Amino acid sequence: MRDEGLSDALLAWYDRHAREMPWRTSPLDRAFGVVPDPYRVWLSEVMLQQTTVAAVKDYFHRFTARWPRVADLAAARDEEVMAEWAGLGYYARARNLLRCARAVVADHGGRFPSTRDGLLTLPGIGPYTASAVAAIAYDEPATVVDGNVERVMARMFAVQTPLPAAKAELTAHAARLTPMQRPGDHAQAVMDLGATICTPRNPACGLCPWSAPCQARAAGIQPALPRKTPKPEKPTRRGTVWIARQGDHVLVERRPDRGLLGGMLGFPGDGWDGAGGPAPAEADWQEVGEVRHTFTHFHLYLTLRVAELSTTATVTRGTLIRRADFRPADLPTVMRKAWNIASGSVMPG
Repeated sequence: MRDEGLSDALLAWYDRHAREMPWRTSPLDRAFGVVPDPYRVWLSEVMLQQTTVAAVKDYFHRFTARWPRVADLAAARDEEVMAEWAGLGYYARARNLLRCARAVVADHGGRFPSTRDGLLTLPGIGPYTASAVAAIAYDEPATVVDGNVERVMARMFAVQTPLPAAKAELTAHAARLTPMQRPGDHAQAVMDLGATICTPRNPACGLCPWSAPCQARAAGIQPALPRKTPKPEKPTRRGTVWIARQGDHVLVERRPDRGLLGGMLGFPGDGWDGAGGPAPAEADWQEVGEVRHTFTHFHLYLTLRVAELSTTATVTRGTLIRRADFRPADLPTVMRKAWNIASGSVMPG
């Protein structure tokens, strides 16, 4: 089957089986002339980086309800956006989200550039996101390659080179198959194919529109592809986190803009990220447990200490805020875990 035939077969499958997503313009709507909103496409792509569709949907609904246009997001306060992002992880994405939105408003009149090259000039947008927005929102025949696409290409062409070394070869295959007509739908179709049919385990080859020309299927090796270079074992870091109350106030600390959990609300800590210092106040600190959390590159074990501060205690780090103004949902996951343990400990509720 020629490349054009492959794309036609895939698009016919996509027209019948496209996943419904809150940010997606369906192939039927596209056929009737509905144009995707670049803002929604961009927002979804940023949210979906290293995160699942299921995890993103509720966040996407909340963001677009609160900030329906890029200008609304650009005008938002940093702490509001960071609070809404809490739980999605990879918090640098939230900071880049704001930088990009503000650049679109300040430098482009509130309109996203319509080409991949133009999108690459925006802060926080890398090659993948630029390609995805250019293809999906503007139908530029840009090559979009995520993990699903890598898996499909590795199997279609029986690529034996392990990832990440195989990325360039897999991208070249994906580029060759990208059509001039409906490139945005094609990009989403390949991603849907990888997510629903050409899955990591037990691929449903009998339902695949590319089953016949798939070289890995012909060789019977499709479950083994793509091959991956073994990842080194993650190191473990250890530290301390302090949670304190003073009457109806809670001690919190806003983390520096740069670095891990940058700009997020949390509690004073030490010993795991190069920041922090001694306990934030003189108090009878009680050890109540351990918080365990895994980041991209390391495991984190935090000893949790809690205290009720006296009315005369001097706080050397952080800020005391009213409990009524404190929302645990605004915390990043690791700090929310700490709060949940502290709330169930000897510390007053």
